[in-house]
Amino acid sequence: MRFILRRLGFFLLTLWAALTLNFFIPRIMPGDPVDALTVRTRGRVSRGALEQMLTSFGFKPDQNVAVQYADYLGHMFTGNWGRSIGQTLGEPVTRLIGDALPWTLGLVGVTTVLAFLLGTLIGTVAGWRRGGALDAILPPVFVVTSALPYFWVGLLLILVFSQGTGGALPANFNYDTSIVPGFSPGFVGSVLSHAVLPAATLLITTIGGWILTMRNNMITTLAEDYVRMARAKGLNPRRIMYAYGARNAILPNLAGFAMSLGFVISGAILIEYVFNYPGVGYLLYNAVQNVDYPLMQALFMLFTVAVLVALLAVDIATVWLDPRARAA
Repeated sequence: MRFILRRLGFFLLTLWAALTLNFFIPRIMPGDPVDALTVRTRGRVSRGALEQMLTSFGFKPDQNVAVQYADYLGHMFTGNWGRSIGQTLGEPVTRLIGDALPWTLGLVGVTTVLAFLLGTLIGTVAGWRRGGALDAILPPVFVVTSALPYFWVGLLLILVFSQGTGGALPANFNYDTSIVPGFSPGFVGSVLSHAVLPAATLLITTIGGWILTMRNNMITTLAEDYVRMARAKGLNPRRIMYAYGARNAILPNLAGFAMSLGFVISGAILIEYVFNYPGVGYLLYNAVQNVDYPLMQALFMLFTVAVLVALLAVDIATVWLDPRARAA
């Protein structure tokens, strides 16, 4: 119980520090929203009118910083995240995030979990059969795939499966805009077909890390005395592999998986940009491009909370899986 309370204290302290940085970092970036809007309106609107318009959207450039900080913390915790002052001028930030978040969770979230599960399973078998044919092939192959940039793999898949095959798989947006959105077979099929290439890009570039890490952890774990004792007792090899080997070898991977789950909310920005996929990552890119403070702050806050919640959940799972952590 003390372990969980310590982690909750760490969670709250880290959240406060992240929210504080989240407030100040956009304000020390070069440029400001007024200048960005001046360029966008080509100088047809006066600076005073733009400042007044931004104030009506919740951005108050002339207000005292301490007052802005206090208002900001209150708004972050109450969900009053203001209105966009960027490309989607005047739109509520909550609506923009609500529209983009399901697409990121569906694409990046499912693919991340799939990569972890497949990578852990393959890495477990490769470590158990160390020195075999599978173990000889996997490390060099996945060392290469893990180093490939997201955008390069995405562009290659577009070249081969979208342009090179006469458009067999779509490579733009999240569904065919000629189809009315709904739970119809045509719309669902369009969404799935548009997700194939970005999901494959993410899977190819991430699964190798899980495979190699789990393989190495498995090899180290199988050298422990308790595994040798289990073998000496004549236990079933499958039970030794999963209950004694994999259960302990997966523990170091859980923290990394928690981080990856947290970053699911941020989306794979490069992947969503290459495929013009309207997820949260692409939304963040547009917010930065347009110096959209309210949208940037809400997104950064969301990313921070997602990572911290995932880490807290993994800490609890570690206590459940590893009895040694309960005594800490």
